[in-house]
Amino acid sequence: MGTSTLCLSDVELAQELFTLRDYLRWTASEFHLAGLYYGHGTQSAWDEAVALCLGALHLPWNVDPAVLEARLLPMERSRIVALTRARVKTRRPLPYLLGEAFFAGYPFNVDERVLIPRSPMGELIEDGFAAWFTEEPPERVLDLCTGSGCIGIATALHLPTCDVILTDISQEALGVARENITRHAVGDRVRAVESDVFQNLEGQRFDLIVSNPPYVDARDLATMPAEFRHEPDLALGAGSDGLDIVRQILRDARAHLSDDGWLIVEVGNSDRHLEQAFPQVPFMWLEFERGGQGVFALSAAELDAHAASFA
Repeated sequence: MGTSTLCLSDVELAQELFTLRDYLRWTASEFHLAGLYYGHGTQSAWDEAVALCLGALHLPWNVDPAVLEARLLPMERSRIVALTRARVKTRRPLPYLLGEAFFAGYPFNVDERVLIPRSPMGELIEDGFAAWFTEEPPERVLDLCTGSGCIGIATALHLPTCDVILTDISQEALGVARENITRHAVGDRVRAVESDVFQNLEGQRFDLIVSNPPYVDARDLATMPAEFRHEPDLALGAGSDGLDIVRQILRDARAHLSDDGWLIVEVGNSDRHLEQAFPQVPFMWLEFERGGQGVFALSAAELDAHAASFA
């Protein structure tokens, strides 16, 4: 009596659980008992269980609730159990287990070569960056430190008239980005380029530069939950204060912006370090309806005005 389901074998589970509702409840209980960390697209054991079960069955997030009473096939039950066991045992983030993450309304291929998409900039993309481009959308967009390509590709999907360049220093990450370019059939407008920040973009200018670069400071990197250990260090850490890459972006971005262009960069918890490093710069800190912090916007004119600070 009172024995945790953690002690049941997979065969015993198959004899007790039959419907999607059964497996949602069991998976959520397992996650709660395991004390997992949620921060790669979900915020609770229940949300993670829903994402796992729907992902395992290739069902959309807004599926008809009547499906909860559907009896699952043996192979479907086995897949949910295997994924649940793997999530608990390995602490791998769920998107890596599923091979897919959703961002700005679109699915993207992900694996351990890239950071899992979770930037609050998804809201800006869905709105077409309308706050900065009130009359016409940007014609040329640069996504620096692109990883999976989710920011730049989602921008191209929401703004079908713009051309986008994706850059990353990691050839492995660019491999994933190119998979996503193919997946979303945007190869005529989106190109992936290997580049250490602006290194291989000489002479190119853009109306909008967006970036979710590595920005985790040394202290946060050392204390991150186990789930984050599966993500590439190259995509997370950026020196003692998390600003090694951001400083390069601030220094060189103006040379690659049109005169009316904008720079939008995510720095997360390192926002406090940025304000301490550049107290005279009027960073515009953005607010998000769905949560998130540490994203700033600067105009080309503001970059000009504070060029000496960034040199």
